[in-house]
Amino acid sequence: MANKIYTKTGDSGNTSLFGGRRLSKNNQRIEAYGTVDELNAFLGLLRDGLTNAEVREELRHIQNLLFTMGSHLATEPGKELQIPKIEAADIEYLELAIDKMEKVLPPLKNFILPGGHPTVSFCHIARTVCRRAERHIVGLSKTDEVPDLLMQYLNRLSDYLFVLGRKLGKDLGAEEVIWKVDR
Repeated sequence: MANKIYTKTGDSGNTSLFGGRRLSKNNQRIEAYGTVDELNAFLGLLRDGLTNAEVREELRHIQNLLFTMGSHLATEPGKELQIPKIEAADIEYLELAIDKMEKVLPPLKNFILPGGHPTVSFCHIARTVCRRAERHIVGLSKTDEVPDLLMQYLNRLSDYLFVLGRKLGKDLGAEEVIWKVDR
């Protein structure tokens, strides 16, 4: 008989890390990897709405790395998993993608408001969830050991998502709405 998806072990508000230690579901570590998971889901939504094969592949690659990140965050400190690590090359991948997109975009001279097209809005939603994941990981790093590259990766990923929103907006003919005080 196949294993069931429900175990009932989390019904009391606790969950297990890889390694066995149980934590409250509102623990900073659980918040961190849960928010990374939420970000991954938003990237899936964004990717599903795109036809550009290159961007779809970039997002799939990023989603795989976010799953890896979540696995590391869900592992009890001191335990080793046989999974890849986030590396400096992963951050460079994002930087190269950002640089490529910025070559075809007009220079940014003003703050812009999220929106203009649903696809652009999905980029901005993912960007803000990414920033929240980064904040949770920074908070976790104050009490537990967290590789610096996780925070650096999310910081760069939020930049990537901002630029991707601009690039997709340009490709879709969406107007960038400049922030201005309406008084």
